[in-house]
Amino acid sequence: MPTPELIKMIITGYKDEGFQNPISGDPYTVMLNPDTIKLQRSIEYNETQPPDSSTTSQRYKNTPSDKLNFEILIDCTGVVDKSRTKMSEEVKNLTHIIYEYNGEIHRPNFVLVQWGQNLLFKGVLASYDITYTLFNPTGSPLRAKIALGFTQYISPKAACECNKDSSPDISHMVTVTEGDSLPSLCQKVWNDKSYFVQVARYNGLNKFRNLDAVSRLIFPPLIQPS
Repeated sequence: MPTPELIKMIITGYKDEGFQNPISGDPYTVMLNPDTIKLQRSIEYNETQPPDSSTTSQRYKNTPSDKLNFEILIDCTGVVDKSRTKMSEEVKNLTHIIYEYNGEIHRPNFVLVQWGQNLLFKGVLASYDITYTLFNPTGSPLRAKIALGFTQYISPKAACECNKDSSPDISHMVTVTEGDSLPSLCQKVWNDKSYFVQVARYNGLNKFRNLDAVSRLIFPPLIQPS
């Protein structure tokens, strides 16, 4: 059996919150894929204490955006990639995509983190920590560990439009749970599973059945057949 081709994680900067217009230049391709990835989800509650009770109850407050955290290694010794031996260039290219202020949009870029078909995370940078671990005799860094944290980005328009109503004329925010598929979610939201292609296209998915790495999907207003 042939060995599967190695797919590396790619980090792309975008100018728009719809993730349709990438910034100029190449995306950043990691030198070595992360060993671990942490996807953090949480629910916030307001704790209240009913009268004549010694215990508190939790009233739902909100569901914060998902968070993605991982660590990548940059190795400029020439062992990993002989064409990438300048640490300053590696850090500069990554910083330009995920951290620097973009004057065209008056904010840092929106960021898409993609690893094959199983990880597709649309977000903004939350944390960026560099630890240099190896140096040459002149003190120039040869190796660095970079810890990255991203927060899922949902546009204000999409967040306002999404609600529990099952009308086909409005958008819906749907949390994906284990075992869900696009057809089954369409059936749940609209009572019609045939619209899964529209949902996949709107969310930038090209693999319909594997939603393991997707935390939330936006179900847009339906385009009814003419």
